Amino acid sequence: MPTPSDHPLRLGFPVKVMGKPGLKSGDTRRWQANPHLKCSLEQVDKVLDYLASERLDMYRLSSDLAPYATHPDMPQFHDMVRESDAELAAFGAKARALGIRLSFHPSQYVLLNSPDDALTAKSIWDLSSQAEMLDRMGLDEEAVMVTHVGGVYDDHDASRERWLRGWERCPEHVRQRLVLENDDLRFSATDALWIHERCGVRLIFDYQHFWCLNPEGLDLRETLERFLATWPTGVRPKIHFSSPRTEMREIKQKITAKQRASGKTVRKGELVKAPVKAGARVKTVLRPPVWTGHADFTNPFEFATFMRTAEGLVFDVMMEGKAKDVSLLKLRPDLLRYAPDVAARFGITAADADALAADEAALESGGAAADESPDVDEGEV
Repeated sequence: MPTPSDHPLRLGFPVKVMGKPGLKSGDTRRWQANPHLKCSLEQVDKVLDYLASERLDMYRLSSDLAPYATHPDMPQFHDMVRESDAELAAFGAKARALGIRLSFHPSQYVLLNSPDDALTAKSIWDLSSQAEMLDRMGLDEEAVMVTHVGGVYDDHDASRERWLRGWERCPEHVRQRLVLENDDLRFSATDALWIHERCGVRLIFDYQHFWCLNPEGLDLRETLERFLATWPTGVRPKIHFSSPRTEMREIKQKITAKQRASGKTVRKGELVKAPVKAGARVKTVLRPPVWTGHADFTNPFEFATFMRTAEGLVFDVMMEGKAKDVSLLKLRPDLLRYAPDVAARFGITAADADALAADEAALESGGAAADESPDVDEGEV
Protein backbone atom coordinates (compact mmCIF):
# COMPACT_ATOMS: atom_id res chain seq x y z
CA MET A 1 0.00 0.00 0.00
CA PRO A 2 1.43 3.44 -0.94
CA THR A 3 2.42 5.79 1.84
CA PRO A 4 -0.53 7.75 3.34
CA SER A 5 -0.36 11.45 2.55
CA ASP A 6 -0.18 12.39 6.25
CA HIS A 7 2.78 10.09 6.96
CA PRO A 8 5.94 12.04 7.91
CA LEU A 9 8.58 12.35 5.24
CA ARG A 10 11.24 9.64 5.42
CA LEU A 11 15.01 9.89 5.63
CA GLY A 12 17.08 6.99 4.28
CA PHE A 13 20.63 5.95 3.49
CA PRO A 14 22.37 3.57 1.07
CA VAL A 15 23.56 0.03 1.68
CA LYS A 16 26.39 0.09 4.23
CA VAL A 17 25.61 0.29 7.95
CA MET A 18 28.34 2.13 9.82
CA GLY A 19 26.62 2.84 13.13
CA LYS A 20 26.56 -0.75 14.37
CA PRO A 21 29.58 -3.01 13.80
CA GLY A 22 29.04 -6.42 12.26
CA LEU A 23 26.01 -5.71 10.09
CA LYS A 24 26.48 -6.71 6.46
CA SER A 25 24.59 -5.62 3.36
CA GLY A 26 24.74 -9.04 1.74
CA ASP A 27 26.65 -12.26 1.13
CA THR A 28 30.03 -11.06 -0.16
CA ARG A 29 31.76 -14.44 -0.41
CA ARG A 30 33.52 -15.26 -3.66
CA TRP A 31 31.82 -17.61 -6.10
CA GLN A 32 33.94 -20.57 -4.98
CA ALA A 33 32.12 -20.48 -1.61
CA ASN A 34 28.69 -20.64 -3.30
CA PRO A 35 27.19 -17.38 -1.96
CA HIS A 36 23.42 -17.09 -2.19
CA LEU A 37 20.59 -14.61 -2.00
CA LYS A 38 19.15 -16.55 0.92
CA CYS A 39 22.29 -15.80 2.92
CA SER A 40 22.13 -12.13 1.91
CA LEU A 41 18.55 -11.89 3.13
CA GLU A 42 19.50 -13.40 6.50
CA GLN A 43 22.12 -10.69 6.88
CA VAL A 44 19.93 -7.81 5.70
CA ASP A 45 17.12 -9.01 7.97
CA LYS A 46 19.34 -7.88 10.84
CA VAL A 47 19.73 -4.51 9.12
CA LEU A 48 15.93 -4.14 9.21
CA ASP A 49 16.03 -4.72 12.98
CA TYR A 50 18.70 -2.04 13.33
CA LEU A 51 16.73 0.41 11.20
CA ALA A 52 13.66 -0.14 13.35
CA SER A 53 15.65 0.35 16.56
CA GLU A 54 17.04 3.67 15.26
CA ARG A 55 13.70 4.81 13.79
CA LEU A 56 15.14 4.92 10.26
CA ASP A 57 12.51 4.06 7.68
CA MET A 58 14.13 4.06 4.24
CA TYR A 59 17.01 1.92 2.99
CA ARG A 60 18.76 1.20 -0.30
CA LEU A 61 19.56 -2.47 -0.81
CA SER A 62 22.90 -3.53 -2.24
CA SER A 63 22.87 -4.08 -5.99
CA ASP A 64 24.85 -7.25 -5.23
CA LEU A 65 22.15 -8.67 -2.96
CA ALA A 66 21.87 -11.72 -5.23
CA PRO A 67 25.56 -12.51 -5.83
CA TYR A 68 26.45 -13.65 -9.36
CA ALA A 69 22.75 -14.04 -10.21
CA THR A 70 23.33 -12.59 -13.68
CA HIS A 71 26.95 -13.59 -14.24
CA PRO A 72 26.97 -14.91 -17.81
CA ASP A 73 29.61 -17.55 -17.11
CA MET A 74 28.13 -18.91 -13.87
CA PRO A 75 24.77 -20.55 -14.66
CA GLN A 76 24.80 -22.28 -11.27
CA PHE A 77 23.69 -18.96 -9.73
CA HIS A 78 21.04 -17.97 -12.26
CA ASP A 79 18.06 -19.50 -10.42
CA MET A 80 18.78 -18.10 -6.96
CA VAL A 81 16.05 -15.41 -7.09
CA ARG A 82 13.37 -17.97 -7.93
CA GLU A 83 14.80 -20.37 -5.34
CA SER A 84 14.50 -17.64 -2.69
CA ASP A 85 10.82 -16.89 -3.27
CA ALA A 86 9.70 -17.70 0.29
CA GLU A 87 12.62 -15.81 1.85
CA LEU A 88 12.00 -12.75 -0.34
CA ALA A 89 8.30 -12.76 0.55
CA ALA A 90 9.11 -12.94 4.27
CA PHE A 91 11.69 -10.18 4.02
CA GLY A 92 9.28 -7.93 2.14
CA ALA A 93 6.51 -8.59 4.65
CA LYS A 94 8.84 -7.61 7.50
CA ALA A 95 9.89 -4.39 5.76
CA ARG A 96 6.24 -3.48 5.17
CA ALA A 97 5.32 -4.25 8.78
CA LEU A 98 8.14 -1.98 9.97
CA GLY A 99 7.18 0.76 7.50
CA ILE A 100 10.61 0.68 5.83
CA ARG A 101 10.78 1.81 2.21
CA LEU A 102 13.27 -0.18 0.11
CA SER A 103 14.96 0.46 -3.23
CA PHE A 104 17.84 -0.55 -5.47
CA HIS A 105 20.38 1.57 -7.35
CA PRO A 106 21.97 -0.74 -9.96
CA SER A 107 25.67 -0.18 -10.50
CA GLN A 108 27.24 2.30 -12.90
CA TYR A 109 27.88 -0.61 -15.27
CA VAL A 110 24.16 -1.06 -15.89
CA LEU A 111 23.60 1.03 -19.04
CA LEU A 112 20.51 1.18 -21.20
CA ASN A 113 22.18 3.53 -23.69
CA SER A 114 25.36 1.63 -24.43
CA PRO A 115 26.26 1.39 -28.14
CA ASP A 116 27.35 -2.17 -27.31
CA ASP A 117 24.17 -4.22 -27.75
CA ALA A 118 25.54 -7.03 -25.60
CA LEU A 119 26.11 -4.65 -22.68
CA THR A 120 22.60 -3.26 -23.02
CA ALA A 121 21.18 -6.77 -23.01
CA LYS A 122 23.20 -7.67 -19.92
CA SER A 123 22.01 -4.46 -18.23
CA ILE A 124 18.38 -5.36 -18.90
CA TRP A 125 19.04 -8.78 -17.37
CA ASP A 126 20.46 -7.11 -14.26
CA LEU A 127 17.45 -4.81 -14.00
CA SER A 128 15.07 -7.72 -14.53
CA SER A 129 16.69 -9.64 -11.68
CA GLN A 130 16.43 -6.74 -9.24
CA ALA A 131 12.85 -5.94 -10.28
CA GLU A 132 11.96 -9.60 -9.76
CA MET A 133 13.33 -9.44 -6.21
CA LEU A 134 11.19 -6.42 -5.40
CA ASP A 135 8.18 -8.13 -6.97
CA ARG A 136 8.72 -11.30 -4.95
CA MET A 137 9.04 -9.15 -1.82
CA GLY A 138 5.49 -7.99 -2.51
CA LEU A 139 6.48 -4.32 -2.48
CA ASP A 140 4.40 -1.56 -4.06
CA GLU A 141 5.31 1.07 -6.67
CA GLU A 142 7.38 3.05 -4.15
CA ALA A 143 10.07 0.37 -4.23
CA VAL A 144 12.07 1.50 -7.24
CA MET A 145 15.34 0.95 -9.08
CA VAL A 146 17.29 4.14 -9.78
CA THR A 147 19.39 4.51 -12.91
CA HIS A 148 21.19 7.20 -14.91
CA VAL A 149 21.10 7.90 -18.62
CA GLY A 150 24.66 6.61 -18.98
CA GLY A 151 27.54 7.60 -21.22
CA VAL A 152 27.68 10.34 -23.85
CA TYR A 153 29.77 8.27 -26.32
CA ASP A 154 30.72 11.41 -28.28
CA ASP A 155 27.11 12.19 -29.19
CA HIS A 156 24.88 13.56 -26.44
CA ASP A 157 21.62 13.60 -28.40
CA ALA A 158 22.11 10.15 -29.89
CA SER A 159 22.83 8.77 -26.43
CA ARG A 160 19.54 10.16 -25.10
CA GLU A 161 17.71 8.58 -28.01
CA ARG A 162 19.47 5.28 -27.44
CA TRP A 163 18.31 5.28 -23.79
CA LEU A 164 14.74 5.43 -25.05
CA ARG A 165 15.36 2.37 -27.22
CA GLY A 166 16.86 0.58 -24.21
CA TRP A 167 13.77 1.47 -22.17
CA GLU A 168 11.53 0.04 -24.89
CA ARG A 169 13.46 -3.24 -24.73
CA CYS A 170 12.90 -3.61 -20.99
CA PRO A 171 10.17 -6.04 -19.89
CA GLU A 172 7.09 -4.53 -18.29
CA HIS A 173 8.02 -5.48 -14.72
CA VAL A 174 11.26 -3.50 -15.15
CA ARG A 175 9.56 -0.40 -16.57
CA GLN A 176 7.14 -0.42 -13.63
CA ARG A 177 10.01 0.01 -11.18
CA LEU A 178 12.74 1.84 -13.11
CA VAL A 179 13.23 5.55 -12.34
CA LEU A 180 15.69 7.97 -13.92
CA GLU A 181 17.99 10.38 -12.05
CA ASN A 182 19.63 13.58 -13.28
CA ASP A 183 23.41 13.28 -12.99
CA ASP A 184 26.31 15.56 -12.23
CA LEU A 185 28.52 15.34 -15.31
CA ARG A 186 26.66 14.29 -18.46
CA PHE A 187 22.85 14.43 -18.42
CA SER A 188 21.13 17.30 -16.66
CA ALA A 189 17.65 17.72 -15.23
CA THR A 190 16.62 19.05 -18.65
CA ASP A 191 17.79 15.81 -20.26
CA ALA A 192 15.88 13.71 -17.74
CA LEU A 193 12.71 15.71 -18.38
CA TRP A 194 13.22 15.35 -22.15
CA ILE A 195 13.34 11.57 -21.75
CA HIS A 196 10.33 11.50 -19.41
CA GLU A 197 8.23 13.43 -21.93
CA ARG A 198 8.90 10.72 -24.52
CA CYS A 199 8.46 7.53 -22.48
CA GLY A 200 6.85 8.42 -19.13
CA VAL A 201 9.66 7.12 -16.89
CA ARG A 202 9.45 8.53 -13.36
CA LEU A 203 12.25 10.90 -12.34
CA ILE A 204 14.48 11.18 -9.27
CA PHE A 205 15.65 14.70 -8.43
CA ASP A 206 19.22 14.77 -7.14
CA TYR A 207 19.96 18.04 -5.34
CA GLN A 208 23.76 18.01 -5.56
CA HIS A 209 23.72 16.86 -9.17
CA PHE A 210 21.33 19.70 -10.02
CA TRP A 211 23.87 22.27 -8.81
CA CYS A 212 26.78 20.51 -10.51
CA LEU A 213 25.06 20.27 -13.91
CA ASN A 214 22.40 22.81 -14.81
CA PRO A 215 23.63 24.50 -17.99
CA GLU A 216 20.09 25.56 -18.89
CA GLY A 217 19.80 27.56 -15.65
CA LEU A 218 16.59 25.90 -14.48
CA ASP A 219 14.94 27.12 -11.28
CA LEU A 220 15.35 24.67 -8.39
CA ARG A 221 11.79 24.77 -7.01
CA GLU A 222 10.15 24.61 -10.43
CA THR A 223 12.40 21.72 -11.52
CA LEU A 224 11.72 19.80 -8.31
CA GLU A 225 7.98 20.22 -8.86
CA ARG A 226 8.29 18.94 -12.42
CA PHE A 227 10.24 15.88 -11.26
CA LEU A 228 7.75 15.08 -8.51
CA ALA A 229 4.87 15.41 -10.97
CA THR A 230 6.25 12.47 -12.99
CA TRP A 231 5.10 10.14 -10.17
CA PRO A 232 1.51 8.83 -10.19
CA THR A 233 -0.98 10.37 -7.80
CA GLY A 234 -0.90 8.50 -4.49
CA VAL A 235 2.65 7.17 -4.97
CA ARG A 236 5.14 9.11 -2.89
CA PRO A 237 8.21 10.29 -4.83
CA LYS A 238 11.68 10.24 -3.41
CA ILE A 239 14.70 12.42 -4.08
CA HIS A 240 18.45 12.32 -3.36
CA PHE A 241 20.28 14.85 -1.24
CA SER A 242 23.93 15.28 -0.31
CA SER A 243 26.31 18.07 0.58
CA PRO A 244 29.57 18.48 -1.38
CA ARG A 245 32.92 17.70 0.17
CA THR A 246 34.71 20.89 1.21
CA GLU A 247 37.96 19.62 2.70
CA MET A 248 41.24 19.39 0.80
CA ARG A 249 41.69 16.17 -1.15
CA GLU A 250 44.68 14.08 -0.14
CA ILE A 251 46.44 12.51 -3.13
CA LYS A 252 49.45 10.23 -2.83
CA GLN A 253 52.12 10.76 -5.47
CA LYS A 254 55.29 8.79 -6.14
CA ILE A 255 58.63 10.56 -5.78
CA THR A 256 61.01 9.59 -8.55
CA ALA A 257 64.65 8.67 -8.02
CA LYS A 258 65.65 11.82 -9.93
CA GLN A 259 63.57 13.99 -7.58
CA ARG A 260 65.08 12.34 -4.52
CA ALA A 261 68.59 12.80 -5.88
CA SER A 262 68.01 16.49 -6.60
CA GLY A 263 66.32 17.09 -3.26
CA LYS A 264 63.42 18.75 -5.11
CA THR A 265 60.64 16.51 -3.86
CA VAL A 266 58.13 19.34 -3.47
CA ARG A 267 57.44 21.82 -6.26
CA LYS A 268 57.34 25.53 -5.51
CA GLY A 269 53.91 26.43 -4.17
CA GLU A 270 52.81 22.80 -3.86
CA LEU A 271 50.79 21.96 -0.74
CA VAL A 272 51.73 18.78 1.08
CA LYS A 273 50.12 17.21 4.11
CA ALA A 274 53.41 16.94 5.99
CA PRO A 275 57.08 17.73 5.35
CA VAL A 276 58.59 15.20 2.96
CA LYS A 277 61.46 13.34 4.59
CA ALA A 278 64.73 12.73 2.80
CA GLY A 279 64.57 9.45 0.90
CA ALA A 280 60.78 9.31 0.93
CA ARG A 281 59.26 7.52 -2.04
CA VAL A 282 55.71 8.85 -1.66
CA LYS A 283 54.28 12.24 -0.71
CA THR A 284 50.74 13.28 0.13
CA VAL A 285 49.75 16.40 -1.79
CA LEU A 286 46.70 18.53 -1.06
CA ARG A 287 44.27 19.63 -3.74
CA PRO A 288 41.03 21.69 -3.64
CA PRO A 289 37.75 19.81 -3.43
CA VAL A 290 35.81 18.52 -6.43
CA TRP A 291 32.20 19.59 -5.92
CA THR A 292 30.75 16.37 -7.30
CA GLY A 293 32.15 14.48 -4.31
CA HIS A 294 29.78 13.65 -1.47
CA ALA A 295 30.56 14.92 2.03
CA ASP A 296 30.63 12.51 4.94
CA PHE A 297 27.81 14.40 6.67
CA THR A 298 24.95 16.61 5.54
CA ASN A 299 25.23 20.34 6.15
CA PRO A 300 22.06 20.94 8.23
CA PHE A 301 21.78 24.58 7.20
CA GLU A 302 21.96 23.70 3.50
CA PHE A 303 19.39 20.94 3.94
CA ALA A 304 17.04 23.14 5.97
CA THR A 305 17.25 25.86 3.32
CA PHE A 306 16.39 23.35 0.61
CA MET A 307 13.47 21.92 2.58
CA ARG A 308 12.07 25.41 3.15
CA THR A 309 12.38 26.04 -0.59
CA ALA A 310 10.38 22.83 -1.03
CA GLU A 311 7.69 23.82 1.48
CA GLY A 312 4.38 22.13 0.69
CA LEU A 313 5.91 19.39 -1.49
CA VAL A 314 5.81 15.76 -0.37
CA PHE A 315 8.70 13.35 -0.95
CA ASP A 316 11.06 11.03 0.89
CA VAL A 317 14.78 11.81 0.96
CA MET A 318 17.62 9.37 0.36
CA MET A 319 20.59 11.02 2.08
CA GLU A 320 23.81 10.14 0.28
CA GLY A 321 26.39 11.29 2.81
CA LYS A 322 29.36 8.96 2.91
CA ALA A 323 28.88 8.38 6.63
CA LYS A 324 25.66 6.52 5.72
CA ASP A 325 23.38 5.93 8.72
CA VAL A 326 25.79 7.80 10.99
CA SER A 327 25.15 10.95 8.95
CA LEU A 328 21.42 10.60 9.75
CA LEU A 329 22.08 10.03 13.44
CA LYS A 330 23.85 13.39 13.35
CA LEU A 331 21.41 15.20 11.05
CA ARG A 332 18.24 14.53 13.03
CA PRO A 333 19.31 16.27 16.26
CA ASP A 334 20.84 19.05 14.13
CA LEU A 335 17.47 19.64 12.48
CA LEU A 336 15.66 19.64 15.80
CA ARG A 337 18.19 22.13 17.16
CA TYR A 338 18.55 24.48 14.18
CA ALA A 339 15.40 23.98 12.08
CA PRO A 340 12.56 22.48 14.17
CA ASP A 341 10.05 23.37 11.44
CA VAL A 342 11.94 21.15 9.01
CA ALA A 343 12.45 18.44 11.63
CA ALA A 344 8.69 18.30 12.18
CA ARG A 345 8.13 17.39 8.52
CA PHE A 346 10.13 14.21 9.19
CA GLY A 347 8.19 13.45 12.36
CA ILE A 348 11.02 14.69 14.59
CA THR A 349 9.72 16.66 17.57
CA ALA A 350 10.82 17.81 21.01
CA ALA A 351 9.61 14.47 22.36
CA ASP A 352 12.52 12.84 20.52
CA ALA A 353 15.17 15.14 21.99
CA ASP A 354 16.46 12.73 24.64
CA ALA A 355 16.78 9.80 22.23
CA LEU A 356 18.49 11.97 19.64
CA ALA A 357 20.83 13.39 22.26
CA ALA A 358 21.81 9.81 23.13
CA ASP A 359 22.65 9.20 19.46
CA GLU A 360 24.84 12.30 19.43
CA ALA A 361 26.57 11.31 22.65
CA ALA A 362 27.36 7.88 21.23
CA LEU A 363 28.90 9.49 18.13
CA GLU A 364 30.93 11.92 20.23
CA SER A 365 32.27 9.05 22.32
CA GLY A 366 33.77 7.37 19.29
CA GLY A 367 31.10 6.16 16.91
CA ALA A 368 31.93 4.79 13.47
CA ALA A 369 33.90 7.09 11.16
CA ALA A 370 33.10 7.73 7.52
CA ASP A 371 34.44 5.47 4.80
CA GLU A 372 37.31 6.90 2.74
CA SER A 373 36.38 4.98 -0.41
CA PRO A 374 35.71 6.83 -3.68
CA ASP A 375 32.16 8.00 -4.35
CA VAL A 376 29.91 5.74 -6.39
CA ASP A 377 26.36 6.73 -7.04
CA GLU A 378 24.68 3.53 -6.03
CA GLY A 379 26.13 3.93 -2.53
CA GLU A 380 27.88 0.61 -2.36
CA VAL A 381 30.71 1.93 -0.22
